[in-house]
Amino acid sequence: MSMVTPKIHAAILASPGMGHIIPTMELAKRLTTHHGFDVTVFFVTTDSDTTTTSKILELTSNLNGINVIITPPVDVSDKLDPNNPSLGLTIVLTMIESLPFIQSQLLSMKFPPSVLIVDLFSTMALPMARDLHMSSYVFLATNAWFSAVSIYLPFLTKEAFSRHANNHEPLLIPGCEPIRFEDTLEPFVSPWGPSHESFLEAGKEILSVDGILMNTWQDLEPVSIKALTKNGIIGRLFSKGTVYPIGPLVRPVEPAEKREGEKVILRWLDQQPDESVIYLSFGSGGTMSKGQMRELAYGLELSQQRFIWVVRQPIEDDAFATFFDTAKGGNASTLVDYLPEGFVNRTKEVGICVPMWAPQAEILKHPATGGFVTHCGWNSVLESILSGVPMVAWPLYAEQKMNATLLSEELGVAVRVKADGEIISREQIAKLIRRVMVDEGDIGMRVKVKEYKLSGEKAISVFGSSHESLCQITKDCEILLHQSFEGKGCGA
Repeated sequence: MSMVTPKIHAAILASPGMGHIIPTMELAKRLTTHHGFDVTVFFVTTDSDTTTTSKILELTSNLNGINVIITPPVDVSDKLDPNNPSLGLTIVLTMIESLPFIQSQLLSMKFPPSVLIVDLFSTMALPMARDLHMSSYVFLATNAWFSAVSIYLPFLTKEAFSRHANNHEPLLIPGCEPIRFEDTLEPFVSPWGPSHESFLEAGKEILSVDGILMNTWQDLEPVSIKALTKNGIIGRLFSKGTVYPIGPLVRPVEPAEKREGEKVILRWLDQQPDESVIYLSFGSGGTMSKGQMRELAYGLELSQQRFIWVVRQPIEDDAFATFFDTAKGGNASTLVDYLPEGFVNRTKEVGICVPMWAPQAEILKHPATGGFVTHCGWNSVLESILSGVPMVAWPLYAEQKMNATLLSEELGVAVRVKADGEIISREQIAKLIRRVMVDEGDIGMRVKVKEYKLSGEKAISVFGSSHESLCQITKDCEILLHQSFEGKGCGA
C-alpha cells in the first residue's frame, strides 16, 4: 500500500526592512492560498527596530497555513564602521547573527520544511539548507535587471569594476542595459570593500540554488528576463536552476477596520476630483535633509496641486536613517517644526501632511490619486503600477537609482528628478509634479502605466505567466519532496 506524500512545507527568511517583509508575506500568502504549501516565515529584526515587530504581527494576523517566527533582535553596531555605516552590510551581519536561532528552530520542528527560500541578504543560510537536505530558492524581491546584476556579479572582472569605480565607465551586464556610474550601487563605488565582498559572496551562493524567484513579470521586462532564461546569456551561466518571474506581488487593499487617522485621509480623498491628488512618500526608511524638505514644501506650493505628503523628520546626510528604526521619523507634535513657517496653514485647503505613515495601498488605489512622488523602492513602484498611477522618481539609496532609470527611460511611466546641486530645487519639483498631473504632453505616461497595470493583473491571474511560474515551482518541489519521502534525498 503506497503512502501519501505530505504537503510541501517551505521556510522563508525575510531580512530586516519593510521593503523585504511585505513582498515576503505576499509570497507566503500566494504559496499557501493558491499552491497548497505550508509556510513558516522567519522575520529577522534588529536591536534598534522598535516598531517593526508590531507591524509584522499586524500584517500576519488571521493568516491560515502560515507560521510566523520573529527572531530575537540582534545588535551588530560594534561590527560596523561608525563613520560610514553600510545599509547592505548591516543587514547581512544581522542575518548571520540570527542563523543559529533559525537553524535550531528548523531542527526542532515536528514536520521540518523541505524547501528553504532566502532573499538576497540571507544567502549565507544556503549551506544550512544543503546540510539539512532541503531544496533551495532565492527570492529577489526586485526587478529582472537588478536580479541579472546579482546573478552575473561573480563573473565580472576586477578590471571591469576598476573601470566602473575609477573611470566611471558603465558596468556591462550581458543581454541587459549597462549600469551607468550615476545609477550604481554602494558596493560598486568601492570595489573589494566589505560591502562589495558580501554582495559578491551572495552572488556566488545564488549560483548553487534550485531556482530564483523575481518580483516582476514577463511583459514588464522582456529583455532582461530573456537574458536570464535557460537560453539567455546569463541564464546559461546559472546552469543548475531556473529563473521564475512570479510578480507583481503587492500588498492588497483589504476591507479591514481602519484607524481614525486613515479614515480622515480616505474621507478627504473621497471629496477630491478623480486623478487630482499627488501622493508623496519616501518609504519607511527614506529621509532627507531639512533644506531639501523645505524645497519640497515650496515646490508643492508652486505646483498648485492637491497633495498628501507623508512627512518624516529631516536627518542630515543619511538617506536611509529610518530603515532600521522608523521611530526616528518624528511625530505629529514636531511636524510643524521642520516645515516652512505657515506652510501647513497655507495649504490646508488643498493638502494633508501626514506624520510618519499613511495607508499607501489604499491611497494609490483611490480614484482621486493621480500621481506619486516616490523613492523608487520596488514595493512602492509595483503598488503604483498596479494602481495605474504615474510617478515622479526620486531615488535615495540601494538599487533605487536603477529602478528610476527603468521607470523613466525604459517603461516610460515616470519622470525623474535631476540633481542640480546638493538640493533639488523647488522649481524642478513643481515642474515635475505638473508634468505628471496636468501637462497634456505627458499624457502617454498615464496611458502606459495603465497598460502595465492590466498586464500585471493578467500575469498573476490563473494561466497568467507569473501564476504558471509558481505552478512550475510547485511541481519541482513536489518531485523533490517525493524523492525525499521515498528516502532518496532532501527533507526528511
